[in-house]
Amino acid sequence: MSTDTDSAAPTTRLNALLRHDLPASVVVFLVALPLSLGVAVASGAPVAAGLIAAAVGGVVAGAVGGSAVQVSGPTASLTVVVAESIHHFGWAVTCFITVGAGVLQILFGLSRIARATLAIAPVVVHGMLAGIGVIIALQQVHVLLGGDSLSSSYESLIRLPHQVMSVHSGDLCVGLVVIAILIGWKFLPRSVRAVPGPLVAVVAATVLSLLLPTHVERLVLDGSLVDAIGLPALPHGDWFAVGVTVVTVALIASVETLLSAVAVDKLRPATPTNFDRELVGQGAANVTSGLLGGLPIAAVIVRSITNANAGARSRAATVTHGVWILLFAIALAGVVQQVPKAALAGLLILIGVQLVKLAHIRLARRTGDLYVYLATVLGVVFWNLLMGMVIGLVLSFAVLLWRVVRVNIAAAPAADGHWVVTIDGTCTFLALPTLTAELAAVPHRVPVTVQMTVDFLDHASWELITEWARRREDDGGTVDFVEMGTARMAAATDGPPERGHARQVLERVIKPRRRSGDPANPIAAGIAEYHRGHRHLMRGHLRGLHDRREADSFFLTCADARIVPNVITDSGPGDLYTVRNVGNLAPVGGGDVSVEAALIYALEQLEVRAVVVCGHSGCGAMDALHREVAAGPGLDDWLAHARPSLDRMRLGHPVAAAAALAGFGVVDQLAMVNVAVQLEALSAHPAVRRGVRERGVEVSGLFFDLATARVIEVTVDGIAEFEDDGERVAVEPV
Repeated sequence: MSTDTDSAAPTTRLNALLRHDLPASVVVFLVALPLSLGVAVASGAPVAAGLIAAAVGGVVAGAVGGSAVQVSGPTASLTVVVAESIHHFGWAVTCFITVGAGVLQILFGLSRIARATLAIAPVVVHGMLAGIGVIIALQQVHVLLGGDSLSSSYESLIRLPHQVMSVHSGDLCVGLVVIAILIGWKFLPRSVRAVPGPLVAVVAATVLSLLLPTHVERLVLDGSLVDAIGLPALPHGDWFAVGVTVVTVALIASVETLLSAVAVDKLRPATPTNFDRELVGQGAANVTSGLLGGLPIAAVIVRSITNANAGARSRAATVTHGVWILLFAIALAGVVQQVPKAALAGLLILIGVQLVKLAHIRLARRTGDLYVYLATVLGVVFWNLLMGMVIGLVLSFAVLLWRVVRVNIAAAPAADGHWVVTIDGTCTFLALPTLTAELAAVPHRVPVTVQMTVDFLDHASWELITEWARRREDDGGTVDFVEMGTARMAAATDGPPERGHARQVLERVIKPRRRSGDPANPIAAGIAEYHRGHRHLMRGHLRGLHDRREADSFFLTCADARIVPNVITDSGPGDLYTVRNVGNLAPVGGGDVSVEAALIYALEQLEVRAVVVCGHSGCGAMDALHREVAAGPGLDDWLAHARPSLDRMRLGHPVAAAAALAGFGVVDQLAMVNVAVQLEALSAHPAVRRGVRERGVEVSGLFFDLATARVIEVTVDGIAEFEDDGERVAVEPV
């Protein structure tokens, strides 16, 4: 027996289809139609091939692919390689190449290597797209001026002056109208921009061309869409070139599809793309398109984002948009033949220019990859797409290799007569020439400190450094090693060299808790490690602070050994004037003068700019205070200073309520209330009030949660979480 839920599910899906997917399909259809015609014209393919590819891309790729909203069809990124294929092999063989590329994409998807195609450096992809954009713009400028597109970028540049001198005014007027409408469309109100700009531009240009008194070149359809359907033809020899073209089309289509999927997933994270299935769907669409005489297909980022923004919920929108294109191509083929070539040229010129993104150029410049970007663009424009991509990949790999194996080596005298040799980076046999030259520059018999911050040390480098140090010591000199990197000299011969990890560096800075089998005098062992690893770094910094008594903050915290103030505040020597006691108490104004003396000295002599109280989770003092147990002689008298904090919490302090809301237990709630109470006591002190009034001193509270290693801000009436950008998000009690 059926249930209400069973009957409601189809109704819900139907409502979603009618309310969201159907309107989105119409919007995407209106965007895809002029673009598909333009790509066909730019590729030198039959005009109907663009419509066939758009319909197949919508229906087949939409139904079989792995994305719910991604839209596929003929794309500008494939125009160059398709144009070259048509020029060398003819249209029928190009359809065979499309089928072959589809089969290869299906194999990509079935072998589950889809994500591997994303390993291409983004700067190469950006350069490749920019090169394609330049080629499209150069070719279509000739069409805009009333001529024909040329297959060579070099020829397009050489013959451009002649084309300008023989411009056809009607074609130029139509093309410029399209460009003007597309540029101005983005400045119109959102309600107007609901209608796709490319469609409006092409329709307006077509109407204008019918009114102009001069002749305008128009699209030509050889028969109906059914007449345009034709089987592919096998190539007559030159199978190697055909195979290279198949691989090129498959790779470009796959990369663009996956990059588009990544962008769409950012808009629709609830429905992530199945990359492997998406490649299978793209391959099936390309096989179908090639067999029917259509262009190669890939996911198109503009159409996909348009589909998502239009409200598409499922693949029904993508499939339906393909049906609309098919119906249009069959029923309104005569309308297509009224479209001026110059109108599509203006559309394609703007698309080509937009493929050259200033943001990508600025990013490449900031990251040091501008040469890779420019080389890829020039290779695509003046050679071919495949070679441009190969040039970009080779250069990006060379840059990567240089950055990975780079090592900075320098030898220079220090102020105290010592010489310091610094080795920073990846120390391999490739660094031996530089390493030998720098070590040879050190004078004989002078004390030398070798400061090594390396993450990889091979046997060749270790042997050279060791032999050099041995010879100097035999000659009466001294060589001290300061090793701060993850790769150590002592471990260089224990096995194959391995790259160290950042965690190893952290473990040397924040030592693990000492175990019972450690040396009898752990302090002495720690001092020895400090002298070996960090004294050399600290010496110069502390020398500058020797005669300067200054600090940024007065920092009152608990004596608990688990709190490391300089670590949790990312500060260094000379920054914090730290006072520690049991329970981070501030009994100023009576009973104990040590905290008050330190506070006055910090404010009036050091002129600190901040007064900070820092408590922590799992505080033993707060636990004893809460349980009201006898802590022993001396401690009981000291914890009496914290009694007001316990009383305030029991009366319902707002900080306790906020801490409870954040999931903290009662002892930690008390610790936070204690911070707030100490803040009130410090804020009332005359020295603090004077500092706030005269120098803008800030008084603030912190709470260090040991379980999560996070720092929380505590105020007199609440708590707040620190965001990564330094902003605070208050925790409000309900």
